Amino acid sequence: MKKLLIFICFLMRVYYVQGENMELTSSAFKHQGEIPSLYTCEGRNVNPPLHISNVPKEAKSLVLIMDDPDVPKSLRPDGMYDHWVVFNIAPSLKEIDEASTKPFGIQGVNTGGSLGYRGPCPPDREHRYFFKLYALDTALHLREGVTKKEVEAAMKGHIIAKTELMGRYDKLERRR
Repeated sequence: MKKLLIFICFLMRVYYVQGENMELTSSAFKHQGEIPSLYTCEGRNVNPPLHISNVPKEAKSLVLIMDDPDVPKSLRPDGMYDHWVVFNIAPSLKEIDEASTKPFGIQGVNTGGSLGYRGPCPPDREHRYFFKLYALDTALHLREGVTKKEVEAAMKGHIIAKTELMGRYDKLERRR
């Protein structure tokens, strides 16, 4: 009986981790669509509006990470640029406003070394930008200014749901 319960719990966790319920969307762009230049280094460099829905009732906190896995290895050996890291977001949060200045979680540092959002600014070609939202069964005991790697390490074993929104962007000068 105990093995059956463990197996059922495992299946429930897999169901949530696949993001069957939780959603992250934006009114500014569709999943796999083009991110408007307003939200990039060529615009106002502010975060897009984001809508969160169907967070599991068991969630104690949310984590939002925006990253770019398409960075040339000649610039960054890991090929990754972290644009936005926010953790300990209240699971009741439904909207992140465009150009949000009100605190909605604890900010980590982006790859540029600053707190907050840093918009797309691909150096070579079109890149993909992943907005990843995680529901956790705990709050993270971390301080402001930690890195994405530190947040990801603290999340291990606590993720009960994950979803993502991917947008694409290339600099305007290359599109002409």
